[in-house]
Amino acid sequence: MAQQPRALVVRGGWEGHQPVQATDLFIPFLERSGYAVRVEESTEIYADAAEMADTDLVVQCMTMSEITSAQSAGLSAAVSAGTGFTGWHGGVVDSFRASAEYLHLVGGQFATHPGKEPCERHGGAEDNFLPHTVRVTDLGREHPITTGVEDFELVTEQYWVLHDDLIDVLAVTTHPTQAWHPWHRPVTSPAIWTRRWGAGRIVVTTPGHSVDVLEHPSVRTVIERGMVWATRTASAS
Repeated sequence: MAQQPRALVVRGGWEGHQPVQATDLFIPFLERSGYAVRVEESTEIYADAAEMADTDLVVQCMTMSEITSAQSAGLSAAVSAGTGFTGWHGGVVDSFRASAEYLHLVGGQFATHPGKEPCERHGGAEDNFLPHTVRVTDLGREHPITTGVEDFELVTEQYWVLHDDLIDVLAVTTHPTQAWHPWHRPVTSPAIWTRRWGAGRIVVTTPGHSVDVLEHPSVRTVIERGMVWATRTASAS
C-alpha cells in the first residue's frame, strides 16, 4: 500500500491576505485527497531537515515576513530532494523579500499591482482591484494543472511579476497602458507557472488576494490541481 502523503501548511505574515481563512479553504481538499496535514504558523520548521525530508508537499501562505538563512536553505534543500512547494498570490511571491535564496527557488517576485485612475481611488484595497483576463497559454492547455480551464475574468489585484525564464508559464495576464502609468506598452506577466527544482516541483498561482478570489472556480481548480501535481512523486522519494 502506498504511504499516505504528508502535506505541510505554513501560514502567517500580513493579515490582509487572510492566511488562516485562505488555507482553511484548502485543508479539507487535502484531507479528502488522502493527505495527512500538519499546520505551522511560522517558517521555523523549514530548518528541521528530518521533518522536511518526510514532507511531500508544502503549501505556503506567508506574505512579506522574514526568513532565516537556515530556514530558506532548509526549504530549498527539501524541494531539491523532492518535496513539492506551492502557494498563491502574496503568500508565495511576496514572501521574504530580503532572501535571495528564496526568490531564486520560486522564480518570480511580486513587483506591483497597478491601480485605478487616481481620481477613482479612495484609500482602500479596492483602489487596486482591476478587471483583467487570465489567459491560458498553449503549454497550459496541455498541462494537467490547467487543461480544460478556459481563459477567465477577475476583478481583483493584477500582479506584475519579475521573473526568470526557468519557469513554465501556464497562464498570463497583460497590464495595459494607461495615461497615469509610466510604462509605454502593454506588459504581460506570468499568472500561473510551474518550476522544476532538483527533484521537486513548484507551482505558483498569482490570483488569490482574498477568499472570494480563491473561491472562483477556475482559481480554486488550478490551486487544487497544483497541490496534487507538485506533491513528491515516487521517483523523487
